[in-house]
Amino acid sequence: MTDHQTRVTRVAVYPGSFDPITQGHMDIVERAARQYDKLIVAVLNNTSKNPLFTLQERVELIQRVTQHLPNVEVDSFRDLTVNFVKSRQADVIVRGIRSVTDFEYELQMASTNNKLDESIETIFMMTNPKYSYLSSSIVKEIARFHGPVNDLVSPEVEQALRAKYSPST
Repeated sequence: MTDHQTRVTRVAVYPGSFDPITQGHMDIVERAARQYDKLIVAVLNNTSKNPLFTLQERVELIQRVTQHLPNVEVDSFRDLTVNFVKSRQADVIVRGIRSVTDFEYELQMASTNNKLDESIETIFMMTNPKYSYLSSSIVKEIARFHGPVNDLVSPEVEQALRAKYSPST
């Protein structure tokens, strides 16, 4: 790079509820972190959902499981995704795709975001096939009935799930 050239920092946002973050989410985080200078995992505070983990708990869990990735930052938002992306000087939204059903929904969301701000791109990443069935809802259902989730989430998330679903003493 010559003196008159300036390097543009490429910033992407990976938005979601992450209630909780799964190995499928982590697959996307790790792969996207290799593609961008900074990846912001943006935890949505969706008031229409009733999450198992509080917003702060989700942020803290993601911070713990991504601490080995120096270019990953965790934040939360409760606005339109495009507004958050612009506020963080990013221009890319990363979305994971597990199935055709995901693609149809994500295509609709990407088109809507593009309508709101044409400068923001959405990049779709296919999940690793070994996680194609995995969702936070499935993980919570298994954990609620004390089933094994150790292959589905990190040890930190497994411990947090066990704490949420342990009988009160």
